[in-house]
Amino acid sequence: MNTLESHAADTASVRMGEAGSGQLQLVTFDVAGEEFAVDILAVREINRMMSLTRVPNCPPEVEGVINLRGKIIPVIDLRRRFGMDQTEHSQDSRIVVVEVNERVVGFIVDRVHEVLRIEKSIVEPAPEMVCSIDSDFIAGVGKLQDRLVILLDVAKLFADGVMKSLDAAASRVA
Repeated sequence: MNTLESHAADTASVRMGEAGSGQLQLVTFDVAGEEFAVDILAVREINRMMSLTRVPNCPPEVEGVINLRGKIIPVIDLRRRFGMDQTEHSQDSRIVVVEVNERVVGFIVDRVHEVLRIEKSIVEPAPEMVCSIDSDFIAGVGKLQDRLVILLDVAKLFADGVMKSLDAAASRVA
């Protein structure tokens, strides 16, 4: 999957469970062997790994910036953001580009799986400790027959402090 365009006119982040129908449409991906998902309405596109321009004096989770069709997009590494062990990027690594609070940002994942539709009724609130990441980033946990999918809240993932760092990184390069 090289590029995934959102089908919604408004691609602003939608909190899990607040959409109009009884289903959620999610993009699923792996980070450090754990399966995560974000609402497809927040996703602008998914790209193969590309060369990142490193920006000095940025927080450790800011991997750098990319030039995407003439627009400078800051990119974070989700492994670093979640405090997980670092590994080299592979041929399966992807940059998921999302729109959050009218800003476009990217994050690196180990592998993108699929677009998944699930019923809202199978999503439960996040327990205090679901995995090795801060539960503040988690919108809920989808209980599928054979696995659990951790639904991320992109608005909280890119909270004000992180967004300011990303904006600073992009402005240093622009």
